[in-house]
Amino acid sequence: MIKKIDDKIIDASGRTLGRVATEAAVVLMGKNKPTFERHAYTGFPVRVVNASKLRITAKKLESIYHHRYSGMRGGLRTLKGTETAEKKGLKELIKLAIYQMLPGNKIRREMMKHLKVED
Repeated sequence: MIKKIDDKIIDASGRTLGRVATEAAVVLMGKNKPTFERHAYTGFPVRVVNASKLRITAKKLESIYHHRYSGMRGGLRTLKGTETAEKKGLKELIKLAIYQMLPGNKIRREMMKHLKVED
């Protein structure tokens, strides 16, 4: 496995979901650099490793909710964290948490392209 020089690697083993997500969101936005610009993507690519070893309790999984919309009338579904963790694993929960911490503009899509979550 060859590591690029500009990649930021975050180890999620034994850490909570929010701590990992905030660290990744700050680096993706570029707020850790002195050349931060709000209107342009200036962040680093981020790799989150050991996502399956994330420390999260069953009570926290029950309290996490997120929405999924199909585009049709009545197509808004509210899913619990337990449902998402069973179907797609903890990798998807990390991606959703980071997605919600990024600014809600066109640059968010660009930032999410530079995020890789691995087991």
